[in-house]
Amino acid sequence: MRPRTLPAAVAPVLVGSALAAHDHRGVPLAAWLCLAFALLVQVGTNFANDYFDFVNGADNEGRVGPRRAVASGLVSPGAMRRAMWGVFAAAFLSGLGLIPFGGTWMIVIGLASIACGLAYTGGPWPLGYHGLGDIFVFIFFGLVAVGATYFVQAGRVSAHALLAGAALGALSANILLVNNYRDAETDAAARKRTLVVRFGRGFARVQFAASLGLALAVPVVFRATGYGSACLLPLILAPMAWSHMGRLSRGRTPTELVALLGATARFTALYAALFAAGILL
Repeated sequence: MRPRTLPAAVAPVLVGSALAAHDHRGVPLAAWLCLAFALLVQVGTNFANDYFDFVNGADNEGRVGPRRAVASGLVSPGAMRRAMWGVFAAAFLSGLGLIPFGGTWMIVIGLASIACGLAYTGGPWPLGYHGLGDIFVFIFFGLVAVGATYFVQAGRVSAHALLAGAALGALSANILLVNNYRDAETDAAARKRTLVVRFGRGFARVQFAASLGLALAVPVVFRATGYGSACLLPLILAPMAWSHMGRLSRGRTPTELVALLGATARFTALYAALFAAGILL
């Protein structure tokens, strides 16, 4: 299930719901359904990644990160494939509960999210193998997740929801970036052309820093456009962001980068919690 990645699913729902509550349009049931859908899509995507990376040869004996369930023999490929479809089916069913709040557009968003979760490492043209994984994460775990969470509660999509979505999408993409940074050599050998493989680790460090900069700039824009000073709470994470940039630059061993992966996920969770609290305050 890769628990380190799950903050990427929780964070946008938390912030989107805080925005809806700030506008006096919060609907708790819709928010909980969004959270269930987001978590299930994240887990389903992780299962798909475990299965398809094994099938495509990206997870092999040369892998330097945490062991994968199928590649290490803990779970058979058939069992992982069935689990993947089962979790995606549960995600779709939970998403159907959002139709009374958001209309039939929820079916379109749900199917698109599941399809991209599968296409990230599966299908005839896997997104992750062509350097599009970061864009997929930015869109679906940022813009779509925050925007849809706000929409099913408020009945519309606001500019602030999309702006917050860009911040959360950038931070979620950083979780993927650290994972790909660690696996660059084995990904290259398996012809998995992530952005790190395509453009190198120097480019990845710039992308990582730019994502952190964007995330920390968004609360400033919120304050400048009418929100209270409390929305600046995420700025207390600036020293942590600086530390993470240094750790990525100095990271040489898989152990260091695995630790940074967990820290990047925690940063995303802390950012979302502080931003949501600031919006509500």
